[in-house]
Amino acid sequence: MEKPTVALRKHQQISRANKSMFLVIAAVSVVVGFSLVLIIFLGQRIIFGQKVITQKNNTVSVLQKNLDTVGALKQNILVLNTNTDLQSIQLNGNDPAVQTVLDALPSSANSTSMASSLQTKLLSNIPGVTINSIDVTTPGGNATGAPLAGDFSDSSDSNTIGFSFSVNTASTDQDGLKNVLLQIEKSIRPFNITSLSVQSQGPTILMTATGVSYYEPARTVQLMNEVVSP
Repeated sequence: MEKPTVALRKHQQISRANKSMFLVIAAVSVVVGFSLVLIIFLGQRIIFGQKVITQKNNTVSVLQKNLDTVGALKQNILVLNTNTDLQSIQLNGNDPAVQTVLDALPSSANSTSMASSLQTKLLSNIPGVTINSIDVTTPGGNATGAPLAGDFSDSSDSNTIGFSFSVNTASTDQDGLKNVLLQIEKSIRPFNITSLSVQSQGPTILMTATGVSYYEPARTVQLMNEVVSP
């Protein structure tokens, strides 16, 4: 009877050892699995943190470059304000000379102001010349007056303004039309005449011009938020 009892005890010990081994292996597997998940999570966080740091360093670099150019920019503006050529064509003597650059290339279409400039400064006060019509077309297509025949295809560009005008002078005074073109050429604001026609109508000569002028929208400088994805 003693031998079966010993065998039974050994069998029970082996069974308990197997259970203990299974529990140990299961526990180790759980720990290893959890460790792997934790390592992957920490690795992702480290990579994400590095991406954020890189973007911040890029922002700091851009801001530093901008700060470094401020001094040179101020110096260039001071030099422009002493430019005699700019001072000679100032629209308002109380404005700094650099304002002439802004007047030459305004930040908005402002078709009303352009039409007024054509009428009161560029086409008027020319001996022997009579203004028949002036038309300025904004980029949106709205005109300040009755449209004239001409090619306005270039005015579809968002930074251009279409215009046309018609003037006449006596057939014996052709220099008047030449002076009109010289006035346009001397304007600080750029005018590009794309179509020009001159017609003789008995005792008068009619000149019709079509073209475009330009403007440059103002740039807004501001800090922006950028989302960095993990």
